[in-house]
Amino acid sequence: MTSTNCFRLLALLLCAGSTTMAQEKKLFAYTDSAANQQLHLEREFDKQLSSSHIGETIQALSSYPHPLGSARGKAVAEDIRQRFKSYGWDAEIVTYQVLFPTPKERVLELTAPTTYKALLKEPALKEDATSGQEGQLPTYNAWSADGDVSGSLVFVNYGLPEDYEYLDRLGISVKGKIVIAKYGHSWRGSKPKVAQEHGAAGCIIYSDPKDDGYYNGDVYPKGAFKNEFGVQRGSVMDIVIHPGDPLTPNVGATANASRLERSQAANLLKIPVLPISYHDATPLLKALEGPVAPEDWRGALPFTYHIGGGTAKVHLKLAFDWQVRPCYNVVAKIKGSEQPDQWVIRGNHHDAWVNGAADPISGLAALLEEAKAIGELHKQGYQPRRTLVYCAWDGEEPGLLGSTEWVEDHAAELKEKAVAYINSDGNGRGFLGASGSHALETLVNEVARDITDPQTQVSILARRQAADVLRAGTAKAKKEKLAKQGIAIGAMGSGSDYSSFLQHLGIPSLDLGFGGEDAGGEYHSIYDSYDDYRRFKDPGFHYGVVLSQTAGHTALRLADAVNLPFDFRKLYETVNGYVNELTELTSNMREATAINNQLIREHKYELATDSAAHLLPPAAKSEVPYLDFSPLQNALIGLDSTTATLAKSRPAGAAVNKALYQAEQQLLNDKGLPARTWYKHTLYAPGFYTGYGVKTIPGVREAIEQRRWTEAQEQIGIVADAITRLSAYLGKISSGL
Repeated sequence: MTSTNCFRLLALLLCAGSTTMAQEKKLFAYTDSAANQQLHLEREFDKQLSSSHIGETIQALSSYPHPLGSARGKAVAEDIRQRFKSYGWDAEIVTYQVLFPTPKERVLELTAPTTYKALLKEPALKEDATSGQEGQLPTYNAWSADGDVSGSLVFVNYGLPEDYEYLDRLGISVKGKIVIAKYGHSWRGSKPKVAQEHGAAGCIIYSDPKDDGYYNGDVYPKGAFKNEFGVQRGSVMDIVIHPGDPLTPNVGATANASRLERSQAANLLKIPVLPISYHDATPLLKALEGPVAPEDWRGALPFTYHIGGGTAKVHLKLAFDWQVRPCYNVVAKIKGSEQPDQWVIRGNHHDAWVNGAADPISGLAALLEEAKAIGELHKQGYQPRRTLVYCAWDGEEPGLLGSTEWVEDHAAELKEKAVAYINSDGNGRGFLGASGSHALETLVNEVARDITDPQTQVSILARRQAADVLRAGTAKAKKEKLAKQGIAIGAMGSGSDYSSFLQHLGIPSLDLGFGGEDAGGEYHSIYDSYDDYRRFKDPGFHYGVVLSQTAGHTALRLADAVNLPFDFRKLYETVNGYVNELTELTSNMREATAINNQLIREHKYELATDSAAHLLPPAAKSEVPYLDFSPLQNALIGLDSTTATLAKSRPAGAAVNKALYQAEQQLLNDKGLPARTWYKHTLYAPGFYTGYGVKTIPGVREAIEQRRWTEAQEQIGIVADAITRLSAYLGKISSGL
């Protein structure tokens, strides 16, 4: 039996295991009659969806480069507004004025021991109709500092904090030097951030073919993977401090907004940084001498990887225009018939680094198809109970600018009215991906149960469950996944437009999309095109329809529910797991520190050291003290009890519904996280050094990881207070307020 057939059989078995639930078609918080009406509406909604129309939308909106602030960007926004209006929505363009630098000068050259001047350009291909167009942003990292620097070159692997620890053990300093790091294993903006912290004068980032190129398969245009000239553009704004316009933190960037001086912006780098292709990286890396890189640092280029720090020298010169540019958000509404001041918000961005067929137009095309379908139902007499707000954001790519400015501008109103925010971004063939507020996990599972995967003809829930089982690393983990009812949704980090809603305002949020069978190297390059997308990402555009169904059904169920489907038992179960992880993390660190220090005392590292120096002794670390987790554990006992009571009582009414969707705000800490006060959610935030990657219970987790023990104990108390506050709040709801 082939692996594909094995996978499909497992998905069918999982689907069969939930047959009874599917036949009954129960919907959480819905009565049986209301569930039947809602499911009928969703079937009518599905009839309006067209894969060919989604493909036409992707082709049309990705036909030209349309970055933030460009004439084509404005034209795309106007096109989207007109589409919404033709579908019967009230639509407007809401404009902000945001800082967005583009390059004036880019120079990278190897000056010793040989010379090479980097091309810094992706060539047009005859197989890709839009790859040679005018209006393309050049290959660069937005928010790099201006700079004209020269220095020795040092290879720093992925540029992670632990990579610099290894360099320290080798006695190699990057101070005053220029580092070259591989894309991957962390968000791109973390790489120059860590380099800057270690005194580097500049940073170069390249895509190694082992991670993103010929090592993985045929390269574009023959195959999907990155060719030698492809470059990943992208923002290096320090979004873990705050996203949005760097000059207007916490307020909307309106024309008359008060602005900081650029030197005061806390989320901007101080060193120049530039992304390059593996074609341009090759002569730089070949010139390096010094120690041979350890095995897990080596890429797939055909030479020995060295760390450098000696004779190889480079010159990096970058200059930017630092202009304030218009940012065009499109906001469309269908007013609710019974609770017009309760908003279900759906969003996807429209700006792209270049043409952006996959990122973001594939997700935007699905959103617009939902709007078309809902508009048709509306013309036939459908009235949502709550107001639907569909948004196409501008400026997501440089740092979530459009969504953040809109959220900051309407913060008070959103905290009163926003029931939930449903996000998508790029989309492709494969498996359901879902992350967000865990009180919405039951809703996500029920929606996924009722949608058919076009490739396997089982539900998208069963297909995702099958993938989770097969990917589990151990027999025990596979058994646990098989026994699990439904899927666990992920926690939200950053990197898309949900961040301001959830992590700044505490608005329940979801991020939805499909992928896993759409691998390739087009990301943020000129080759993210319609030609690439139709060949390699979602041939036939079938998963565009599935995304429309998934996000559309979710929005409709929230808009139409008499009683909102928030299941806080799932939140309790998830947070309880996070706290167990923290206690285990602390225990493991304590044990590892003790063993490490013993090995140092007994000189075991020195005895085992080899010529490549991978076993050079680390520095001794202070012992891990006792941390008192009892405040968190006691708070969870209260949350367990309260959520169980709420699940049984299920109170109803308009006041209860408002209280349910505002409950997540109880988990905010007004003072924010340490060193980044914009992030106020105590459960979810992007990691300080992971960027897009999430840190759960971040105030505690990062304090432990960075060995700030006093801060860790303080944060335990803060999070415990937030959970206790939520428990008391839910207790009032369970008693009918």
